[in-house]
Amino acid sequence: MSQTPNTTGTSAVRRRSQRVLMQVGVRVRGKDSQGHAFDEETETLAINAHGALILVNARVTSGSKMIMQHKRTQEEQECHVVFLGPVRGGKAEIGLEFSEPRPTFWRVAFPPEDWSSKHPDARPITLTRTEK
Repeated sequence: MSQTPNTTGTSAVRRRSQRVLMQVGVRVRGKDSQGHAFDEETETLAINAHGALILVNARVTSGSKMIMQHKRTQEEQECHVVFLGPVRGGKAEIGLEFSEPRPTFWRVAFPPEDWSSKHPDARPITLTRTEK
C-alpha cells in the first residue's frame, strides 16, 4: 500500500495499483507494540494488489510483520505495517503491504491504472425513480 512518485514531474504521488473499497473478512496475527502476540478477525476497508487497509484492536508499530488470512479462501499472506492511521471506535486504522505483490489474493480483478469513471468502458449508473 505504499506509493511511488508520479512520473509527470509533479510532487503528487501515485499508487502502484488501484485501491478498491471492499469489505473482505480477514484474520490477522502478529505482535503488538508491546511484543504480545495477537490474533484478530476483522474486515478490510480497502484492498489493492499490494495489500489492504484494515481496522484492528491491537496497537502495532510501523514495519511490524504479520500474517493475514483471507477468511473465505483460508489463504495466508505475510505482510507488514506501512501506514498507521487514526483510531476509530477503539480500533486503529492500519495499512498492510504484502511481502510480495499478490493481486490474486483477493479474488477480484483490479481496474487498470489509467481507469476512471470517465473511461469509455465505465458504465453509467442509472437510478430508478425510488432511488432519485
